[in-house]
Formats: sequence, structure tokens, C-alpha cells
Amino acid sequence: MAIIDVVVPQLSESVAEATLLTWHKKIGEPVARDENLIDVETDKVVLELPAPAAGVIVELIAVDGATVTSGQLIAKIDTEATAGASAPAAVAAPVAAPAAQAAAPAATATSTAMPSAAKIIAENNLTNVTGTGKDGRITKGDALAAASGAAAVTASTIPAPAAGATLPAVKAPISVENILADRPEQRVPMSRLRARVAERLLQSQSTNAILTTFNEVNMQPVIDMRNKYKDKFEKEHGVKLGFMSFFVKAAVAALKKYPVLNASVDGNDIVYHGYFDIGIAVGSPRGLVVPIIRNADQLSLADIEKQIAEYGAKAKDGKLTIEEMTGGTFSISNGGVFGSMLSTPIINPPQSAILGVHATKERAVVENGVVVVRPINYLAMSYDHRIIDGREAVLGLVTMKEALEDPARLLLDV
Repeated sequence: MAIIDVVVPQLSESVAEATLLTWHKKIGEPVARDENLIDVETDKVVLELPAPAAGVIVELIAVDGATVTSGQLIAKIDTEATAGASAPAAVAAPVAAPAAQAAAPAATATSTAMPSAAKIIAENNLTNVTGTGKDGRITKGDALAAASGAAAVTASTIPAPAAGATLPAVKAPISVENILADRPEQRVPMSRLRARVAERLLQSQSTNAILTTFNEVNMQPVIDMRNKYKDKFEKEHGVKLGFMSFFVKAAVAALKKYPVLNASVDGNDIVYHGYFDIGIAVGSPRGLVVPIIRNADQLSLADIEKQIAEYGAKAKDGKLTIEEMTGGTFSISNGGVFGSMLSTPIINPPQSAILGVHATKERAVVENGVVVVRPINYLAMSYDHRIIDGREAVLGLVTMKEALEDPARLLLDV
């Protein structure tokens, strides 16, 4: 027997711990070298943990939902074992709480009980508990239902943990039918990413003096340019010409003119950045993420569109790296893709300003004393009033407006 340890990969310096999501392999199953064994969720990204060698899984030391740290041992692979070979009895299942393991053998004969469920089974001397979790695993809800004599329930009825208890990383799907029937409630713990986003938003509101200024933009010139060149653009560059690249270029024009919009606060110092790394807020299945378009001032519209398309695909698949979401000097949030008419975006610390883009809709406006219909987009820029005065904020947004209403200026850099 040649045993290889499987350990948690090295996390970044800013990430103290992570959560194991779902094992893709069971004990006794073969694995190929570099095959993904389990996804590891941090508060920023989801990492894949590849098998360090080919062989057979002989021990799973940490269960789904366990909190782990860098270098922690979570499984073992026998590089000389044969697929399907029986694992030693002591390692036939992921380790649960010691007391629960000893007290509930009958209930876990055909399925594995989560630690909280095993405790309930032991306390109530339960047997023949039906598991509704992944691979027949017995959840806390299953154990509670069996203890009360009711039918086995799903994760949608799991009650809140005791005060101070750590929430497991259960990725329970939300059932609309269950929510609307018989006045039940569904409690789903926050993912690490969602908890981190919540923490940073509260930090932003508690440390920044946030103020928001608004303006309206006639998007007709951008729409006309896009309609004229979108087919040639896609044929030439292999990517569609969207609107976000125009907003990025307009933002860069304003940041160049008013550098304090691109600055950040560090203690009692103002740090002015001589580069333009623009964060693009993207909604993903795991929550809000903000990948960074670096050196946006040096990129063409095609380069920006390609990066946005790449980041969008990675966000959807959960493949964004920590490096791709670290840094940034200014952010753009596009609520318009969801139909938002107006909002007040929250600054992404340590940045000092953020642009909110909204849905472009036809509206009646007055031009030269005449009421006409134009495709209007309301822009909102939130800024940290500690270092940015209203003058710079308002004029910066006006610069963006002027650039979008005369997009040739973006190409000529005037």
C-alpha cells in the first residue's frame, strides 16, 4: 500500500480558512492524477482540488461543509489499490463527531450522518433514519423529523443552529413551491462569498462618507455607432460590440481629468493611482464578484469587450481566480442588465468612487425648446466625500456624459 495525502491547497494571505463543498469521489472509487476531487470555497473564489496522484480513494477525513485551512489533511489515496477494493472499517466514511459515531451505528449502517444529525440520533436512540442528503447522507432535518415521528424532511426545513454555532456550507436549493405551501420557512446559510460581500458592504457604509450624484445621458450617438459597426466589429475581433466598453472608456476619461476619483484613502493619506484598473461588477451563481480590467486606458474597445466576455463566462462557471478580482481603482456596476432604472451604488473599498449604469429607455426630453424622444440612461456615481468634493464628483460625471454623447472623443482622446 502506497498512501498519498490529499491536503487543502495554499490559500491567499488574506484568506484564513475555506469550506469544502461536495466530494466528487467516494471511498473505493478510482481517481486520475489532476482529476478534481472537491471544490474548496473561500470568501473570494471556488478552487478545484486536483488529485496529487492516480489511485483509489481509501479515506475521506473531512466531510462536505467542513471548515478547513491551508495544508490541512482531508483525504488519502492509495496509488497501488484496485478500484472497488474495500476500505478499512475505520475509514469507511468521513469522520463525524466522536460521540455521535459511537452512539449511532444502526442509523448509519447504510448512509452517513452529518455530525449534527448523528448527535440527535444518539440522543434519541433512533434507528432506520432515512437520509435525504447527497448520496443518502442523513441531514439534521432528517434526524429531527425522525425524532418527532414525522416523515423525513428535506434541507428546506432545517431550523436555525444554536446561538454562536458555525453554519455549515450547505448549498441547499431554494424550493419556491415549498416556501409558498403551508407557511413554512426555508433557512439557507450564506456562502462564504455572500458573507464576505455583506461584510465589505457594511464596511463601506461605516467607513466612507458616501454621497451620490446623478446625470442623464442621451445614448443615441453610442447606439448609432454600435449599430453601424457591430457586424464588422464582431467579424474582425470575434466578440460582440456591447455598451460596457464605452462606459469603461468614458470612466477612464473622467478619471484622467479628475485623478481624485481614481484615488483611495490609506489612514490619513490619499493615494493617487497612476493607472486605471476598472472593476466590473458581475452577478454569478455564487453572488456578486468584481473582476478587474487592468490598464483600461491602454486597451481598445475590442480588448475591453473580450475581457468582459471572458470574465462573464468565468463568473458563470465559478472559475475566476483571486488575482483577477484583487485590486481595482474604480468600479462600474450595471444594474441596467436587470432592468434597473436608478440606484445608488455602494463604493467597493478601498476605492473612493463607483459608477452605476442603468437601463436605457426612450424618454421625452427637451432639446432647443422642443420635446423629443431619446434613449436615455441615468448614470449615478457614488463617491467618498472625505476626499472627493462635490465639484470633482459632478464634473467627473459630466465628463462621462459628454464622452458618451460624443463617442468620437473616446477614440480621439479629446
